[in-house]
Amino acid sequence: MHALPYGFKKFNLSDPLPKCARWKDNMPKTRDPATYRLYIEARKVWRSKIAWQFTHEEATRILTDVSKAADLGDWGARALMAHFYLHGLGVLDSNHVLDAAPDKSVEIVRMAAEAMQPWGLYDLGVAYEHGYGGVPYDADLAWAYYLKAARLGSPEAQMALAQAYIATGRWGDGIIMQQCAYQQGYGPAAYELALDAGTDKRYQEAMQMYQDGVKFGNFDCAGALAIVFNKGYWGKGSDEEKEILRPLGIGVDPERKSRYDAIYDALQINPDLKLSRLDQVLPLPPAKLPAWSGVEDAIAPESKDRPTY
Repeated sequence: MHALPYGFKKFNLSDPLPKCARWKDNMPKTRDPATYRLYIEARKVWRSKIAWQFTHEEATRILTDVSKAADLGDWGARALMAHFYLHGLGVLDSNHVLDAAPDKSVEIVRMAAEAMQPWGLYDLGVAYEHGYGGVPYDADLAWAYYLKAARLGSPEAQMALAQAYIATGRWGDGIIMQQCAYQQGYGPAAYELALDAGTDKRYQEAMQMYQDGVKFGNFDCAGALAIVFNKGYWGKGSDEEKEILRPLGIGVDPERKSRYDAIYDALQINPDLKLSRLDQVLPLPPAKLPAWSGVEDAIAPESKDRPTY
């Protein structure tokens, strides 16, 4: 094992849980509005289509604008550039504009980690766990980075720790870590917690967690609810289960299924969508369904406030 950086601690499954933290509390408090807008508009274009549908012109614009915003210091743009360098940009010969360069990806991630930004610490841990971008494979160091990232609020790191705790029988502690991520609006945490609640026949709680996961932008949660309203029940459709679900108003509901299917398809393309108005246009039973003109009805207008993390 390589030496741990100063202030880091080796992850030990027998140690007490890290406290819940929020990643936004450990990012720069303000962002330059013009630079942010340059980045966010480019990201919107990137999330508007499936990878093979982009023209070369569109891919070039995305890369140019995100790179410029990253050079101007926006950390969201830097995180996206790290993603582009890791995977490349443009999957076809006709729209390929950037080769994968894991070394450059890790260079950006190291900058974020040195600034103690949660996403950078987590991503550097991933690099150590898999050994790429000039980073040697070192599982102990990877988990030390995950622990540090979790302590600073990375939901991805909190979920990694949750999985480790659950795998060794610390179920309660694993759930607590999942709840830490869930409370930050992390969709995969909502999905895992909903699965657990459904297994325990806490169906109302599970439905709410799936609904929250859809708001957070998780397509798995949208798919799960589409299945529930397609079948009219949760698992195998036992009489006991149906007796529990009936008072909740859960049954076959083609309109609800159709709306969740549409959201599922949209989130497959753009997982950055946040559907904060979901309860107003697609409430859970027993509430009646209001009018619906499409997924955009569930998305709140963009804030005009100065951008923050």
